[in-house]
Amino acid sequence: MNKRSRASWQGYIPAITTPFDVDRNLDLSALGTLLEWLHSAGMHGLLIAGTTGEWPSMSPEECKTLFSAAGDQLGGKLPLLAGCTAFTSERVLDLADHAADSGFDGIVVTPPPYYRPLPDEIFGFYRDISARSRLPICVYNWPPGTGIDMPLDLLKRIAGLDNVVAIKQSTSDLRKFLDTFFALKDELRIFGHAMDEHGLALLESRGGDGTMGAGGVLGRIHADFYNHLWAGDIAAARECGRKDRLILDAWYTPELVGRFGSGPAILKAALNVQGLPGGYVRPPLQDVSAQDVERIRETLATLGRI
Repeated sequence: MNKRSRASWQGYIPAITTPFDVDRNLDLSALGTLLEWLHSAGMHGLLIAGTTGEWPSMSPEECKTLFSAAGDQLGGKLPLLAGCTAFTSERVLDLADHAADSGFDGIVVTPPPYYRPLPDEIFGFYRDISARSRLPICVYNWPPGTGIDMPLDLLKRIAGLDNVVAIKQSTSDLRKFLDTFFALKDELRIFGHAMDEHGLALLESRGGDGTMGAGGVLGRIHADFYNHLWAGDIAAARECGRKDRLILDAWYTPELVGRFGSGPAILKAALNVQGLPGGYVRPPLQDVSAQDVERIRETLATLGRI
């Protein structure tokens, strides 16, 4: 069986923020409100406890609490993916088991950060997870966060592992994304399409699976890029993509790093400005300044979101 068919994931799947209250405790009530809003906005799936979800500042128990809460609320209603990045395969698998018990549909895993492991070590890491995970795996190539940009030959090796069904290719290098897409699109689901003219042209001409974007802060605008594309309304898809591109250019560098704060801090401020439960970030991250909140407000006003 083609491994693509083992995952129904497609479209816009935001890596959502994790609400913390003013004391920086996990705010499950706010999480419930955020999940309901994202679901009602038509997201095609959700990634919980990913980079945007501040997994490094949460304990494994807190990540499991998130998985339980999200699974109880939305399990079976849309695909749920669990961010299970950790420094060892044993820790990944512990999180993956809880995600499976919570009704999740897959896990997303980067190479171990900080260590800068060699290609054979990275392959062994994923081989161990593939052999023992109860859920299918999306491999996440995230150079800004891990310091590792996995080359295509390594991704091809990892793609051959039985339980690997998708790749989230979060490189800012268009050529590297295209090389990954054309080499592996018939075998795995490939995420990372830009919602701009380049991405639209590729999706129209050669197809593609979707985007695992940051936060989903524009609500239905993000999801409708793909809804309009699938319906054949390219002009409407282009307009949604233009709005997504505007916030990327205003808030992020070309390398996909926040211009005036961390990604989670920027996206939480954007949610808060719209009256949605963004909450606060946890140290060592800092909330964006009042001046930068106004920059975010201006962008959202331009887009008609406030």
